[in-house]
Amino acid sequence: MSFRLAVSAEMVFVDLPFLERVRRIADAGFEVEIWDWTKKDVDALARTGATFSSMTGYVTGTLADPDGAEELLRTAEESLKVAEQLDCPRLNVHGTGLDPQGLPVLPTDVVTPAMWLQALKTLTRLAELGERAGRVFTLENLNTAVDHPGTPFAKAADTLALVEAVDSPHLKLNLDLYHAQIGEGNLVALVERALPAIGEIQVADVPGRCEPGTGEIHYPAVAAALHRLGYDGVVGLEGWASGDPDVALERFRTAFTI
Repeated sequence: MSFRLAVSAEMVFVDLPFLERVRRIADAGFEVEIWDWTKKDVDALARTGATFSSMTGYVTGTLADPDGAEELLRTAEESLKVAEQLDCPRLNVHGTGLDPQGLPVLPTDVVTPAMWLQALKTLTRLAELGERAGRVFTLENLNTAVDHPGTPFAKAADTLALVEAVDSPHLKLNLDLYHAQIGEGNLVALVERALPAIGEIQVADVPGRCEPGTGEIHYPAVAAALHRLGYDGVVGLEGWASGDPDVALERFRTAFTI
């Protein structure tokens, strides 16, 4: 395979302590993704020897209002220090902060032109932070129909437009195909269109947000398209295990083995 595989430690082996989840994922041959670093023992994570692929790149803040943007940028700088400690290359952001239920802390019904302009300014400054630190921020698309209602800049078309407008190698798209299937569909064409802007791809099946093979998405076809396109980045499983986590990880690996 030209691409590498990672697994979110937030969503598998959930009955185990977090450090043990990380070790189990790494021992199975995957890179590891984490979310909120503020609730974790970063020193202990660094000592696991795992390869960390992605982490949440801010603590609080939003893209599209001036005060929220300053807060996002402030906490992004804190996150960059943790990313250096974990040697984590990518830091993920969203249109607005999400609460523990995945709901936006600042829900938005209508995204105004002024909000688009503010988001562009915020992401440009975020890319500048990434450049100085030698890291890449990724902007993730989310679905508003099931998991994240009221999130601004949620569709892949929105996140892609912002990433292309910033036009920096230090701001890329985290293309989450689970969210895209719910929000837009036509996944292979979406990957083809977005490929130059993609910093990472995340996957889970629909419905249920579990491992490939549990729903309607034919992920082997997606994997074949990524191989054909020469994608050499990370594909991360950001989904729940439908049953035995070890089996879920092997199903994921099989779906993306060319």
